[in-house]
Amino acid sequence: MQVLQVQLEVGPDPAEVGRARRWARSRLAGSGIGEDEPLAQTLILLISELVTNAVVHTGCPAVLRMLFGGCAAGAGTGRAGSGAGTVRVEVSDASARPPLPRHADGEDTSGRGLELVDGLADRWGWRLESVGKSIWCEVDRTAPAVPSAPEAPAVSSATSVSPLSAASPVPPVSSASAIRPEVGPGAETSDAVGARGARGMEAYAPSRAVTHRS
Repeated sequence: MQVLQVQLEVGPDPAEVGRARRWARSRLAGSGIGEDEPLAQTLILLISELVTNAVVHTGCPAVLRMLFGGCAAGAGTGRAGSGAGTVRVEVSDASARPPLPRHADGEDTSGRGLELVDGLADRWGWRLESVGKSIWCEVDRTAPAVPSAPEAPAVSSATSVSPLSAASPVPPVSSASAIRPEVGPGAETSDAVGARGARGMEAYAPSRAVTHRS
C-alpha cells in the first residue's frame, strides 16, 4: 500500500513551532482529517512538542515529516510500515544527543514534552541517523463504530395468549344453572300464564243444577 509522505524544514527559531503547527493542520485537512477531529488535535499537540524539543533544546534546524498510511510494523525499528489507519510523525535534527524523558514537578514550565508524547502516542521511539537523530511517534486512526440494529423486545410467557387445546375439558353445566330466557317487565312466564288460565277456566265453567227430591 502506498504511503504518503510530506515534510517541512524548520529553522532553529522558537517561532518556527507555530509555523509547523499551521503547516501540519493544512496537511491533515488535505488527507481528510478535519481540524476538529480528536485525531487531528492529538497530532498537532505531538508535533508541537517534538518540534519544540528539536529547535529549542538543541538549537539546530530540523525536518518535520508526516507519513499517512504507516502501521505498527515499524514500531521499534524506526521504519514506516505499509498498513492503513496510522499517522506517523518524525522530527529529525542535527544533534546526536539522545532524548532524555524527565518527570516535571508541578511548578515546572518545561520538561513535560516526552512525557506527553508517551501518554498521547500509541508508539514512539528514536534512532540515530548518519547526522544527528530522529524522534518518531505513531497514532492509530480508528474507524467509528457502526451502530447495531435495536433488538425486538422479548414477549413474556406470562402475557402471551395460547390457543385453547382441544383436549381441555369443558366444565359441565348443571340443571340448576341452565340458561333461561330473560323475562322483561310486565311479561309472564309460561308457568304463570298456565296457572292464570286455569283459574279463568274455572270462572267460566257452567254451574251444576242441584235437584232436591222430596
